[in-house]
Amino acid sequence: MSNRIDYAKISPEGYKAFGGVYVTLQKSGLPKVLVDLVYLRISQINGCAFCIDMHTRDLLKSGVTVKKLTLVAVWHDAGGLFSAEERAALAWAESVTRVSETGVPDADYAAAAAAFGDKALADLTYAIGLMNAFNRFGIAFRSTPAAAANL
Repeated sequence: MSNRIDYAKISPEGYKAFGGVYVTLQKSGLPKVLVDLVYLRISQINGCAFCIDMHTRDLLKSGVTVKKLTLVAVWHDAGGLFSAEERAALAWAESVTRVSETGVPDADYAAAAAAFGDKALADLTYAIGLMNAFNRFGIAFRSTPAAAANL
């Protein structure tokens, strides 16, 4: 795979605007590992190799085990490996990411709302929207994953 364009360099104002959302999310109070797990799951759903590589590396640096990372895609079947909060966040991320299929049903919203306060749920949903946007940039412009950069 080769990059089509370096969108961050070509349109730095747009990239900076998305970066502002990222910085806001870092200050939101949501646990970093939780957000990174959500970012990884969304990237798996969307098939963004660049983002899967990046968020896997971020989670490893944060101390998440390989065993847990291996099961992110099938978290529903991973028993107690994921906390209740992580499971709720991953379920919400899947429903919102697959909005054209799910319509984000009331039951999904009710489960997420029960797990998170209003502010945390809004911030989590911003994170989901942000990662879906970055996945589209990565896929559309063929961003090269770090793991494949020098092959």
